[in-house]
Amino acid sequence: MIVRISGERQYELADEEQARLNELENAVVSAVEGGRQDGFAESFEQLLGYVRERGAPLPDEELEGSDLILPPADLTFAEAGREFTGEGLIPD
Repeated sequence: MIVRISGERQYELADEEQARLNELENAVVSAVEGGRQDGFAESFEQLLGYVRERGAPLPDEELEGSDLILPPADLTFAEAGREFTGEGLIPD
C-alpha cells in the first residue's frame, strides 16, 4: 500500500499494516468528532509517525499512485474537521 503524507513524500507500507493504520486514523476521527483538540494533535502525530516509521520511503523520482493521501503535518484542528469525519479517510 502506498501512503502519501501531503507536503512530504510517499511511503510503502505492507498490506498487513492497514488494520493498525485504520485504528490510528479512527482515533483521529474520534478526537475531531469529540471536539478534543489536544487529543487530535496527539493522535494525528501518532498516525503520521506510524507511516514514517513503518513505511519505506519511496525515492522522490519514483512517483506511484497513492492508495491513501494523508493531510500535511501542520493540519489545524479546524481543517481536520473537514477531513476526519464519519468514516474518515480510510473506510472501514
